[in-house]
Amino acid sequence: MSSSAVGKKTKTKKRWMNLLRVLISVGVLGILFWKIGLGQTLDVLRQADVRYLLAAFLLFVLSLVIRAYRWLILVRSLDPSTQREGKADRADCRQSGAVGSGSVSFARLLRLYFVGQFFNAFLPSSFGGDVVRALELTQDTDTSAAIGTVLLDRMTGLLVLFVMGLAALPFNAARMELWLVGLLLGVAGGGLVVGALVLEGRFLRRLTGWLPASLSLAGQGPLAKVYAAVTGCGWRAVTGAFGVSVLFNLINVVINWLCGRAVGADVGLGYFFAVTPLLSVSGLIPSIGGWGVREAMSTALFSPTGAGANVAAALGLALGIVTLAAGLVGGCIYLVEGVRQMIAERGGA
Repeated sequence: MSSSAVGKKTKTKKRWMNLLRVLISVGVLGILFWKIGLGQTLDVLRQADVRYLLAAFLLFVLSLVIRAYRWLILVRSLDPSTQREGKADRADCRQSGAVGSGSVSFARLLRLYFVGQFFNAFLPSSFGGDVVRALELTQDTDTSAAIGTVLLDRMTGLLVLFVMGLAALPFNAARMELWLVGLLLGVAGGGLVVGALVLEGRFLRRLTGWLPASLSLAGQGPLAKVYAAVTGCGWRAVTGAFGVSVLFNLINVVINWLCGRAVGADVGLGYFFAVTPLLSVSGLIPSIGGWGVREAMSTALFSPTGAGANVAAALGLALGIVTLAAGLVGGCIYLVEGVRQMIAERGGA
């Protein structure tokens, strides 16, 4: 197949994926508000306490700073001059080709995190925020290192959140519907098992060793190089990322709780520890900025607490508004950087 034919096929696939995101967001929102009433939900949202929403927004911005620092720990760990791990980890780093990562500044990663938030919040594109971060970082380091650290950054946050959710579940399961309890156990428990296997490294390499080089996690194929970057970060860096993730997820839970308080949801903070993993994972379902999926999950999670379907849906909308506001900050940063680059190019011409 020619390169032009492959390009057309890729563009067509992206268009269909974007259409799917739009249909999911619009369809789920339409069905949800048809069942519970759009007007009643908007009435709840109009009466929201702006002070709680402002506090949630400020904490969301702070969470981006914290996550950027977590990413810095992982990126710096692939710099050969800072590696203190064992022979196996050094071999993984050599295999990934991740060199010169120590030159990436915290300010650079922080800007990329805000820009990634903009893409997550606003664009119905297959190039989500994580993909944009990885693409931008390839200007500073090896491609496999860029992709590997973005994946590990996301994974360490989710794994800590899963542990928090499972720890809080026994104290809150009585307020959740049975299917949600099972879903949380499956998502969090399964996620922890998969995460442990990914971090261990050797099992998945043996398991996929017989596959073609393009699909195997062992050898010198593209996936193998990315996986080598993931495992090559070393346990010192991964442990540090887990520690930062504890702080981030505490803030993440409080953000959700503040959005609930803003719309009048009288639900204790402990319940948010149990259900935040499902709220966060629902964002991985294809949609536009999580719209539709987030509100449906919020309604399912908080209606059984006595908050009411409209308040529960308004909670999801409030969280979406906070996310959009943080995305606007990233959009401004992206615009300023673009203008600066244009001015610099004209000046050098």
